[in-house]
Amino acid sequence: DTEGLLRIKEENQKHYRRAQRHQEKKEKIQKHNRKLGDLVEKKSYDLKTQYEHLANLRRAHILELTSVIFPMEEVKTSMRDPADVSSESDNAMTSSTVSKLAEARRTTYLSGRWVCDDHNGDTSISITGPWIILPNNGDYSAYYNWVEEKKTTQGPDMEHNNPAHTISAALCYATQLVNTLSLILDVNLPKKLCNRQVKTQQGNHEFCGENLSRHRFTRAVKKLNANILHLCFSQHVNLDLLHPLHTLRNLMYLVSPDTENLGR
Repeated sequence: DTEGLLRIKEENQKHYRRAQRHQEKKEKIQKHNRKLGDLVEKKSYDLKTQYEHLANLRRAHILELTSVIFPMEEVKTSMRDPADVSSESDNAMTSSTVSKLAEARRTTYLSGRWVCDDHNGDTSISITGPWIILPNNGDYSAYYNWVEEKKTTQGPDMEHNNPAHTISAALCYATQLVNTLSLILDVNLPKKLCNRQVKTQQGNHEFCGENLSRHRFTRAVKKLNANILHLCFSQHVNLDLLHPLHTLRNLMYLVSPDTENLGR
């Protein structure tokens, strides 16, 4: 029993010395982890600072781009509300009739369906200059109507002051701006749109050059609107301000100085 007790004491001493070594290793590991934690916290703060600096640089580049090369502004036309005109001509008109006329004015027949739009063509958005504008309500039917009419009618009157040329030019500039913004913001666009006046492997460039059919034109417009909305989502633009058909207005909200997260 005495010999067994001695062996147990020796084993206990070995375990105790091993436990001390393990405790020292544990303390060293904890100290190393604390150093790494402080280093990671410092690196995270530096990274956040760099991200903020990068966002400010992106924001400055975008604001310069949209103020010098691609300025956009709202162009209002002087159109009177039909409800106001009718009410002036007919004093006996009821308030319900006035409200119905106002409601009718806020709807637009677009691509086979009625779309609610408060502006209804009263407002346009210009890009690169006041002469290149797009309807605010997203109704670009003047383009493919002109293309279809041109197939049957030829002459110089078809080319002079044609709104279809203005629409195609504005959409081409918008495509170029969106592609440039995606590079500055480092955001991959979901749809591929070419704005160069060259032929690519996928086909001709969009909007500029040849006259697109109604199907190709509407498909290209949908791709452009999808890219703009994707950029707006990536920069946390207020969703209540966006409309899927308002091409240039959504762009204006995206590059506005009031967009707090622009450049993120």
